[in-house]
Amino acid sequence: MTASGARPLPFAYRLAVAIVRPLMLLLTKRTWRGTEHLPTSGGFIVCPNHLSYADPFTFAHFLYDSGHPPYFLGKEAVFRIPVAGAILRGAQQIPVYRNTGRAADAFRAAVAAVNEGKCVGVYPEGTLTRDPDLWPMVGKTGAARIALTTRCPVIPVAQWGPQDMLAPYSKKPKLFPRTRVQMSAGPPVDLSDLYDQPVTGALLRQATDRIVDAITVQLEGIRGEKAPAERFDTRKAGLPETGNFHRGTKEGS
Repeated sequence: MTASGARPLPFAYRLAVAIVRPLMLLLTKRTWRGTEHLPTSGGFIVCPNHLSYADPFTFAHFLYDSGHPPYFLGKEAVFRIPVAGAILRGAQQIPVYRNTGRAADAFRAAVAAVNEGKCVGVYPEGTLTRDPDLWPMVGKTGAARIALTTRCPVIPVAQWGPQDMLAPYSKKPKLFPRTRVQMSAGPPVDLSDLYDQPVTGALLRQATDRIVDAITVQLEGIRGEKAPAERFDTRKAGLPETGNFHRGTKEGS
């Protein structure tokens, strides 16, 4: 493994790998590109698009088998699920307490993880994309804030295919035939010109847009088509920040 995966992994992490990795090998066919862009030393952030509840597993598989065991920022509710939550905590994953007094805890934990040389996975969209055609939507600024604080590399990753295994918001996976999962990592997003500027909302938005732009470029390459000129924005669409927004339809339809 590379430097970010050189330290001994916690027992719970190794247990999760022993359970999940064989399933990913069984259930998916994989096309992985761009692993040469993953840093060979030091901590960094990896930012993927978010299509399906299945894609944390496919994304983690991509990073783990590339020599970079990821440490995710994930919503705190998942950490309260019996057994799974205990494994996540034992594996040193990072809970995000949205809209609470503990919201800054995830930021501090992520900065510490990067400074320890870990690969930290952050979904810039914060939730499953609501774009009708599953393109990345307007991102949240958490990844940018971590990147500007640590000045670490930010690697954009596009994934396509997990939505065929598990449709957005669905709880009914389609396991066979095996799903073709495509992953494409791009070069680090250049934020260096922003490092010495005051950290304002406008600066964080600029950095976030660059990150999501880079993810979108990788996804366009996978899909062989162009993304919409205007990125989907949940606020403009009047949608809640999280949760299934498909009202009056069957889940996952």
